[in-house]
Amino acid sequence: MRPPRQRINLVIDIQQRIAQGKGPGYEHWAKLYNLKQMATALQYLQENGLTDYDALAEKTETAVDRAHALAGELRAVEEQLAQTSALMGAVVDYAKTRPVFDGYKAARYSKKYLAAHEEELDTYRAAKASINELLGGAKLPKMEKLKQQRRELAEQKKALYAAYRQAQRDMRELVTVKGNVDHLLGVTGGRDDKDQAR
Repeated sequence: MRPPRQRINLVIDIQQRIAQGKGPGYEHWAKLYNLKQMATALQYLQENGLTDYDALAEKTETAVDRAHALAGELRAVEEQLAQTSALMGAVVDYAKTRPVFDGYKAARYSKKYLAAHEEELDTYRAAKASINELLGGAKLPKMEKLKQQRRELAEQKKALYAAYRQAQRDMRELVTVKGNVDHLLGVTGGRDDKDQAR
């Protein structure tokens, strides 16, 4: 069994750090650190068959696009899930307070009845307004259908989260490898010597 691959980090801009007042001991450590990071990046490139810089750049861009697309899908599913849960809550409130409203109507909108049941009637009105707003004039689905929809959305969210986390790991790894290769080759592609995140 192969040992787990070491995490790849960005190389350190030694000249910039020396200018900040770091001593010769730091310079020695940084050189060794950069060599290890370059070796890890080279190993990654070889294992993944990325011997061409353009192929590395394309694969990095694809990984970034995939992570962003999955994030967008995940947000959309979370919005649908929140909307479905809100609709279910409004339907429950509506069903609980409907008899109170029917009693208010039967009492011919009596002020005395209103005073006695004002909180329930407010809940009824709020629930009815929420249902109308969430459905936008569409027919109210049955509670079982809403529960099924919520279960399906929760499963979809779980699967998307797993795919998103993996895509994010892949993206970070590729962006770091590309950043290290850019540093080695002296390519400036928008990365302005970001500090090492530890």
